[in-house]
Amino acid sequence: MVVPGRLSTGHGRSIERHTMLQPTATDAVVRMRDITIAFPGVLALDGVDFTLRRGEVHSLMGENGAGKSTLIKALTGVYRIDAGSIVVDGAERDFHGTADAQAAGISTVFQEVNLCPNLSVGENVMLGNEVRRAWGIDWRATHREAARHLASLGLSLDTRSTLSSHSIALQQLVAIARSMVTSATVLVLDEPTSSLDRSEVEQLFGVMRDLRDRGVAILFVSHFLDQVYEISDRITVLRNGRLIGEHLARDLPRDELVSQMIGRAVAELEAVATTAERTIDRDATPVLRASGVGRRGSIEPSDIEVHRGEVVGLAGLLGSGRTELVRLLCGADRADVGTIAIGGREVRIPTPRHAIGERIAFSSEDRRGEGIIGDLSVADNIVLGIQARRGWMRVVGKEERDRIAREAIEALGVRPANPDTPIRNLSGGNQQKVLLARWLAVEPDLLILDEPTRGIDVGAKADIQRKVAELSAEGLSVIFISSELEEVLRLAQRVVVMRDRRKIGELDSKDVDIDGLIGYIANEGVRAAA
Repeated sequence: MVVPGRLSTGHGRSIERHTMLQPTATDAVVRMRDITIAFPGVLALDGVDFTLRRGEVHSLMGENGAGKSTLIKALTGVYRIDAGSIVVDGAERDFHGTADAQAAGISTVFQEVNLCPNLSVGENVMLGNEVRRAWGIDWRATHREAARHLASLGLSLDTRSTLSSHSIALQQLVAIARSMVTSATVLVLDEPTSSLDRSEVEQLFGVMRDLRDRGVAILFVSHFLDQVYEISDRITVLRNGRLIGEHLARDLPRDELVSQMIGRAVAELEAVATTAERTIDRDATPVLRASGVGRRGSIEPSDIEVHRGEVVGLAGLLGSGRTELVRLLCGADRADVGTIAIGGREVRIPTPRHAIGERIAFSSEDRRGEGIIGDLSVADNIVLGIQARRGWMRVVGKEERDRIAREAIEALGVRPANPDTPIRNLSGGNQQKVLLARWLAVEPDLLILDEPTRGIDVGAKADIQRKVAELSAEGLSVIFISSELEEVLRLAQRVVVMRDRRKIGELDSKDVDIDGLIGYIANEGVRAAA
């Protein structure tokens, strides 16, 4: 267990510290002590300690912006530390890049698989470690070695098949196999389950347990609390760049974990206003009515309407057609059939810019690929929607830009609160808040949010849920997509249910619970008997 205390910094302030669970001299493969990293205007890590032991799965927890990614990047050689020490296998290390960390036995698998999708499975597994002869690479022997490493993880794959032909889950396992080629003693898994279904998570966890039993030290990062408790031996919590505590997973209740992560009691999070119980006037002309909208090879013709101040949830499994439907509504993809009416007036929406002109804003699930522009500042990202609506001949001036950004940052609690910070330096949850701010700045009548809380911590998730509830109460219409059915039922008055790229029905959220919704999806739109 940890024993909280206070430690003076010698500068007139004190910070929260904890007595660590002390490792023995033989089981600690990584010891990071007093790690400090600062960026312009941001102290990302403030004297953080972290210990990773052989043969354990150790979860690193904290809100977005707590310092998890920064600590991982310090361990893997992406960032140089400003102060502190890193000891790996008993030797102090000064990493000048990722190659130094890999040479020390540290390998990383990221949420976005960092492999070459155009190459074969075998080429990816053995990349940089091919079997070489006097005449060059022996590809037959290289593929045999790749198959052997895959088999050691319980995988039987055609090593000559193209990597892109396999699921994301299998690609991540291929990335793990690649790390084992170099006999990694430390494996860092950064949000590896964010895009996986339950069966794929179980497959990944089976591999993780096997590696743990072989003595590999695994650092695991995930926002899914159920998964953290299912796989973890230990948990370290960071908040605002500082160490809050290290615990055996079995000794840390979930409520206490959440409270340590966000500095607020769980009861405060659960007090987030819900929208589901508000009554909506459905006799009025809907803000949006889509009739028979579809696209060949993508989604069958479907109907959906949204009224003023209503939150309509889209529920369904991955691949059910939720995203495909909303992309047709906002012009991200062009519909082959069907009509769209805004306020009773039939319109054409061939592009997202036309959607903005009709006061429809769409926040994509692909936050990095279709959302943020990493090299631009927070303020520039926020005003992009306004600039697109005005056209490039009417540039948003600096004074207006700064005012809009300051108001949005304060309203949504973006951290750090510096509008000139490059958005790539923000955590995922804060990037998501900036995207929400961008689309609210265009003053839409309909806001489409596709997985706005995926991959972010519980505090940021509660903030976004609270904002959606407030906006809908003020009259904004929202289409809300989430893989978390509890979240859909909490926020939406009405749920449109999708399966196999088609709409199978609608449910009033007051009349169904999670089990009923799951049953409705499984039974293709048939309500279970009470």
